Amino acid sequence: MTGKRIFISGGAGFIGSSLARRLAGPNEIILFDNLHRDAVSGTELADRPGVTLVEGDVLDRAAVAKAVAGSQVVVHLASIAGVDTVMQNPVRTMEVSLLGTYNVLEACRVMGGVERFVDFSTSEVFGRYAYRVAEGDVTSLGAVGEARWTYAVSKLATEHLAHNYFKQYGLPALSIRPFNIYGPHQVGEGAVHQFILRALKGEPLTVHNDGAQIRSWCYIDDIVDGLSLALESPAAVGQSFNIGNPRSTLTIYNLAREVVRLAESTSEVRLVPWDFPDVELRIPNIDKARGLLGFAPKVDLEEGLARTISWYREALR
Repeated sequence: MTGKRIFISGGAGFIGSSLARRLAGPNEIILFDNLHRDAVSGTELADRPGVTLVEGDVLDRAAVAKAVAGSQVVVHLASIAGVDTVMQNPVRTMEVSLLGTYNVLEACRVMGGVERFVDFSTSEVFGRYAYRVAEGDVTSLGAVGEARWTYAVSKLATEHLAHNYFKQYGLPALSIRPFNIYGPHQVGEGAVHQFILRALKGEPLTVHNDGAQIRSWCYIDDIVDGLSLALESPAAVGQSFNIGNPRSTLTIYNLAREVVRLAESTSEVRLVPWDFPDVELRIPNIDKARGLLGFAPKVDLEEGLARTISWYREALR
C-alpha cells in the first residue's frame, strides 16, 4: 500500500504503532490517541517524516472528524483494554467502544472517500471456551452484570455496527479478531509484557489460580502482516477475520516458565488466587484468513519470546 493517508485511532498503542512502523514512508500516517497507553512518544516513530501524532479522544466527535479528514484508510483500534482495567471501568469500557466506534464510523460516512475501514474486535467474543473457533461460529456473551465480559459484549456490538455501515451505507468495512498479541513495544497489562519485565528484574511472576488457562500467542509482526493483507485484499470487505497463531499454544503457567527460561532469570513463578471469571481456552481457526487473505503466521513462540526479551533487555538499559 502506497500513497495513502491512513488514520489509526489508538495509534499510539502497541498494535497501532507497530502497524504505523510498517506503513510509514510511502504513506501519510495520522496517529490519533489520548496517550493513556503511549508506545510512540520518545521513539523513532514520532520523528519519522509523514507520521503525525494527534492527541485526542474518540469520544470527541468533532476532534475525530477533524483528524480523519482526507483519509482513505481508517484502522480503528481505540478502546479500553486489559482485564483489570476493564473490570475497574466497565462503563467507560462500553462508552469508548460503542460511542467511540460510532463517532469514527459516522465521520467516515459523512466524509466519504474511505477505501477501507478496519474495526478491531477481540477474540473474547467467543466466550470462556473457544477451541479452534471459526469466524462463523456462534459467539458467546457472559452473564449480565459481570464486569469481566463488558469488553467482549461491547466489541461484538461494534463488529455488528461496522458491518451494518457496510451493508446500509456501502462503507468498505471489515473486522479483525486478534488472539493474544505480544512483542516489542507492548504497553499495558499483557501477560508476556508483564512476565518479561518481571523476569528481567528478577521479580516473581504471578499467575492466576493454577495457571491452566490455555492461550495461543501471536507475535506482533504476524498480526501486522494480517492487517496489511486485509487492507489490500478486495475479498476482505464485509468480513471478520481471526488473526492468531494456533501453533503457539500453551498454558499461562508454562508461558511464565518459558519466559523465565529464555530470559535466564532467577524469578520464581507464583500462583495467586483470582476469584473472577476467566477465559479458560482460546485457540483460533485461521483457515478463513489463510484462504481469503493468504495469511500465515511465521514466528513461533520460542523465537518470538526470544526476540521480545532481547528488545526489552535493551530498552531497560
